[in-house]
Amino acid sequence: MNLHVEGKSVVVLASSKGLGKAIALEFANEGAHVLISSRNEEELEKTKAEIQETSGNTNVDYQVCDVTKHEDIRQLMQRSVDLYGKIDILINNAGGPPAGTFDQLEDADWQKAFELNLLSFTRAIREALPSMREQKEGKIINIASSSIKQSLDNLILSNTFRAGIVGLSKSLSQELAGDNILINTVGPGRIATDRVAALDAKRAEKLGTAVEDLKETTEQSIPLGRYGEPEEFAKAVVFLASGANTYLTGQSLVIDGGLVKAL
Repeated sequence: MNLHVEGKSVVVLASSKGLGKAIALEFANEGAHVLISSRNEEELEKTKAEIQETSGNTNVDYQVCDVTKHEDIRQLMQRSVDLYGKIDILINNAGGPPAGTFDQLEDADWQKAFELNLLSFTRAIREALPSMREQKEGKIINIASSSIKQSLDNLILSNTFRAGIVGLSKSLSQELAGDNILINTVGPGRIATDRVAALDAKRAEKLGTAVEDLKETTEQSIPLGRYGEPEEFAKAVVFLASGANTYLTGQSLVIDGGLVKAL
């Protein structure tokens, strides 16, 4: 299948590691022009070199960006326009908020999670839209969590603001359709990333068990019997953002090996 992303301009937020990095690499493999971003320039330089070497695609660059800062997001989008003349595809991504229950969290925790996991997406979309509207075409993918389908214990901040992303995406799918801009939300289940490893470690500590035992138990609850690999998640994201997807918008997809039982 021809995904029709060769030469397309792609901006990937929070992409020096984890799922963002895997997505950026997959786009580079398909010949896209990719702009990666994160707060750490040293990590970005390393990731850029790694993606270029692995994919053989030299059209990969980076911009330092703290997604909680509006001006950083504005500069990121302008950098893409300066480099590639446009923004075809926006991949919204951000690190997860801290774990915790309602009684453990203060107003400051809620505010930070809002800025990191919802307002950042809103700002990035706003800054990317002029380019997409000018060319009457665009794709936006919002990376969320499996909590968009089924809430997760001890992750009330994620449960709350990931649901907000779904509402944002659904509303925008109606508002942007006239400009042929498609927007969808994708939630990872148990994908083998540093974030998941950290959550497993925290949960294992709380339960007083070994991380290896916790992981084995979790894998037994996944119909496919294992954690997903970042590249497996990335391939689905690239398809949704590609020219092969011409009619799917406003939808929420969970990539989880069958773990989530909700419809």
